[in-house]
Amino acid sequence: MTSTSLPDSLIATLPGSSYTDPAVFAQEQERIFETMWFCVARASELAKPGAFRTVDVGRESILVTRARDNSIRAYFNVCRHRGARICTEDSGEVKRAFQCPYHAWTYDLNGKLVAAPNLTKMPDVGRTEYGLVSVAVREWLGYVWVCLAENPPSFEEDVIGEIITRLGDVESIERYDIDNLSVGKRIVYDVKANWKLIIENFMECYHCATIHPELTEVLPEFADGYAAQYYVGHGAEFGEEVRGFTVDGSEGLDRIPGVAEDQDRRYYAITVKPQVFINLVPDHVIFHRMYPVAVDRTIVECDWLYLPHVVESGKDVSRSVELFDRVNRQDFEACERTQPGMSSRMYAKGGVLVPSEHHIGAFHDWVNERLATRRPQ
Repeated sequence: MTSTSLPDSLIATLPGSSYTDPAVFAQEQERIFETMWFCVARASELAKPGAFRTVDVGRESILVTRARDNSIRAYFNVCRHRGARICTEDSGEVKRAFQCPYHAWTYDLNGKLVAAPNLTKMPDVGRTEYGLVSVAVREWLGYVWVCLAENPPSFEEDVIGEIITRLGDVESIERYDIDNLSVGKRIVYDVKANWKLIIENFMECYHCATIHPELTEVLPEFADGYAAQYYVGHGAEFGEEVRGFTVDGSEGLDRIPGVAEDQDRRYYAITVKPQVFINLVPDHVIFHRMYPVAVDRTIVECDWLYLPHVVESGKDVSRSVELFDRVNRQDFEACERTQPGMSSRMYAKGGVLVPSEHHIGAFHDWVNERLATRRPQ
C-alpha cells in the first residue's frame, strides 16, 4: 500500500528499514545524538570535585566530572597521546586528576595536561593545547546535558522550547522544582528495540487500554486512546476514587509545594527529543533518559524523584515506583515484540497511524529532516 492510497484516517509510518538498518542508525548517531543536547546524568551524582561518570553519546564516550570550582565539565574520554580511553568505569571518583592507564598522561579536572613521562623534556608541548577536548555542558532540572557539536544549537530553543511546546510555558514545569528533588529510586532497563519505537510508544495512548490496566485505573481518560501529549497544556486527570499516582490508587507522598492547584491530581507527559521523557505528578517526577546503543538495543535509565525529606526519612515509595515500573515493562515488552516485525517483508514500506497517533507523524518528519541534512560539527 502506498501513502497516496491511504484513507484520510490513516497516515504512513517510517519504513521498516528505519528500525533495522545499521547504516540508518549510524546516521542517527552522527546527525541526531552527536549534534543535539543529550541528557547524561543527574547532577547530584557528581557530588564533589573528582566525581565522574562516563556515558556513550552517539559513537563517542564522554567523561563528565565536577571540577574544583564546583562546575560541571565534560570531555571526550580519549587520551590526546595515543587515543586510549582514559576512564573505563561507568562512574567513580579521582582525587585531583585523570591518568591514562596506557602511558600515564595525566589531566587535571579542568582538562589541562599536567603530567606525563618526560614531559619536562618536551617544553614545546602545550599543556592546554594537548589537554582533554571539552564538550558543551548545561545544567537544567538538576540534570547534566551535553552537546558534542562544535557549535551547539540553542539550549533554550531545543530543550526548554520542547517544554514550552508541550505545556504552553516553562513556568508549569518549574513549579515542580525538579532541580531540588532527590532520587528515591532508579531502575535501568535494557530494551531490545530501536529507540524510535520507544519514543513512538511513549507519545501515544492508543495501546493504553490494551496493555496498561493499572495506568488506566488511575487515569481513566487514557482508556479512550488519546495520550496527554496529544493536547498542548493538557494533563490527564486522576480518577474520582484515586487518591494518588500509585499502583493501587492509594494515597501518594508529600505533594511538591509549588505545584499549582490546576496541576493537582493530574499527570503530564513530555518528550524532549532525542532521548528524554519527563512525567509530572503532584508528589513526584519520573525522568527517563534513553541511551541508544545499537539499531535494535536501547538502555533506558529511569529516576523517580521526590521531595528530599521523603527520601531522607526512608518513606515507602514502592507503590508509586511500582505503577510506572509496570508501565515501563509493559511498554518495553510491546516494543520488543514490535522490533522483529520491522524486518518483515510485509513491513518494508511501513505501517499506518490512526487519528490519535497522527502527532507521531510529526516525529517521523523530524527524524527524516535531521537525516537529510549533514550537520556541521
